[in-house]
Amino acid sequence: MTIAIASDHRGVTYKEEIINYLQSKNYTVIDCSETNTATDDYPDFAFAVCDKVTSKEADVGILVCRTGIGMSIAANKVKGIRCAKINSKEDAILCRNDNGANVMTFNFTDDIENIKQYIDCFLTAEVLTDERHRRRVAKITAYEESH
Repeated sequence: MTIAIASDHRGVTYKEEIINYLQSKNYTVIDCSETNTATDDYPDFAFAVCDKVTSKEADVGILVCRTGIGMSIAANKVKGIRCAKINSKEDAILCRNDNGANVMTFNFTDDIENIKQYIDCFLTAEVLTDERHRRRVAKITAYEESH
């Protein structure tokens, strides 16, 4: 599995630790924010990760910023992206099972060990496991395509 990841300037330390963690588990990681400055803009990094996911260069994406909110808002503007802000292992599983999320973000003020567990759950969860969830996501996709 290939994972695209990016952070704004506030998330660099967590991003680097996550990259090392993912690589230790033999995932391929594409760093979409190799250079950060104090004046960088999180939408640029969200769009870079989402472009990797929509082009199929990456299977999923991970976005790292202080709250995860801005990154998720930016990511969800990209056609074909369903980004979820994760606050628990249950969120990580359900956003994949029920919503087919292909990008995740989180609040990096949470403990890094918790975040690693969220990532593990996100990466190993089944996607759209029930017909009713596939039907609902298909409605979202149809709306997105028509607007």
